[in-house]
Amino acid sequence: MSTRKNESVKTTESDAGEEIPVTFHETPADAANGERATASEKEMADEISAVEAANADVDDESDQEGAGADGQEIETEDPLTTAQKEAADYYDRLLRLSAEFENYKKRSSRELADFRKFANELIIKDLLGVIDNLERALASAVDQDGNANSIAEGVELTLKEIFKILEKNGVTPITAEGEAFDPTFHQAVMQQETADHPPNTVVQELQKGYLLHNRLLRPSMVAVSKAVGG
Repeated sequence: MSTRKNESVKTTESDAGEEIPVTFHETPADAANGERATASEKEMADEISAVEAANADVDDESDQEGAGADGQEIETEDPLTTAQKEAADYYDRLLRLSAEFENYKKRSSRELADFRKFANELIIKDLLGVIDNLERALASAVDQDGNANSIAEGVELTLKEIFKILEKNGVTPITAEGEAFDPTFHQAVMQQETADHPPNTVVQELQKGYLLHNRLLRPSMVAVSKAVGG
């Protein structure tokens, strides 16, 4: 089996300047290698073109992202300016929290002081009934001549000691008889016609009232005057 050769003729120059024809014999293997080389070069050229096209697309997207809604580029804020704004915001928050905490401490202090002042309010209210009974017993123990027996004297001393304790804890009696009627401190339970006092004057105290640190603990039960025939 003979191998077919492809012949090609090329010329070359001799030392004398004459063109001498030279014949090259190309085998099928050489032709196949040439075709493969040509295909590889073409594939490489296609890959280069694809890479260049992809890079061009990326550049276009970057340009579009860098532009604003009006087509202008967005300016990046200076990091120092951003940090200064954040620091100012944190400082403002710190001042607000400090002020709120100071107000909280003052409010808590007032509430604690009020609690200490009025913590015994319920006990003192219950004790007032005992004082009322002692005062009634003392009044009934005095005879018509105003003389008090030994029991009455003992009750009177007990009342004085109780009043000292109450005064030490901020309890003071309300002055009612002879004063103008004040619904804040007085509770009217009856009216009496009299010409000796102006209308709406407390003419009789039926039950004593008390204040606890200048706050009403119990109103005075009183009789109020009214004009004769009114």
